[in-house]
Amino acid sequence: MPWEILALRYATAELRRDHLVLDGDPHDRMGRLDYFVWLLRDGRRTVLVDTGFDAEEGGRRDRHLLRHPAEALERVGVRADDIEDVVLTHLHFDHAGNLDAFPNARFHLQDREMSFATGRCMCHARMRRPFSIEHVVKAVRLVYDERVVFHEGDYTLFPGLDVHLIGGHSMGLQVLVAAGPMRPVVVASDAAHLGAFVAAKDVFPVFGDYAEVLEGYRRLQELAGPEGVILPGHDPQVLTEWPLYAGLEDIVTVA
Repeated sequence: MPWEILALRYATAELRRDHLVLDGDPHDRMGRLDYFVWLLRDGRRTVLVDTGFDAEEGGRRDRHLLRHPAEALERVGVRADDIEDVVLTHLHFDHAGNLDAFPNARFHLQDREMSFATGRCMCHARMRRPFSIEHVVKAVRLVYDERVVFHEGDYTLFPGLDVHLIGGHSMGLQVLVAAGPMRPVVVASDAAHLGAFVAAKDVFPVFGDYAEVLEGYRRLQELAGPEGVILPGHDPQVLTEWPLYAGLEDIVTVA
């Protein structure tokens, strides 16, 4: 059975051009980033991709929280308590907060990402900037509670739902490829912040490995194939390119 893919916007931010793209001109007009979590369902299983941030973290970073991600899920009939599988694409603040809001979930994470977020790279302020220490500590606690499933490289989570290690933006960044109702859908997360980045080879100014970011664009295109869709992680156009789910503002169905 094909997977239903929902993109749920939970926050937004207006940023200067040089905060959106490497080597961007700070005098250019402001640009917008939207913040999403993604819900995948095949009729038997429900998988949440990423867990967003809360109002406190958003306030510290001048991001506007529209609604808590758990509240966004409730709008499509999913309770946080019912989520059993969460794929954390990486551990940056906007993707791995609110971990304690999903008490019955197991969390799928790359070995490489946990090593990155807790290792020697975090001795450098620029490298640790996109991480929240409290989020990372909660993730470590989940490891000790035996609720983290570690992966090394590519794997199949469920039939029709594969996960691939991309790296680049964060060293253990992983993306999902879902067999959608009409074509493959690549949930790219921050492997492509904006859809235009892939063809233009633009790079978001936060990255762990510049070359891996660019190689990641090629890999996304390979995973999507000629008929597939690449779903970027922060692109406001996602809300206009796809139909609203049940007429609900800030939630679209990707097919």
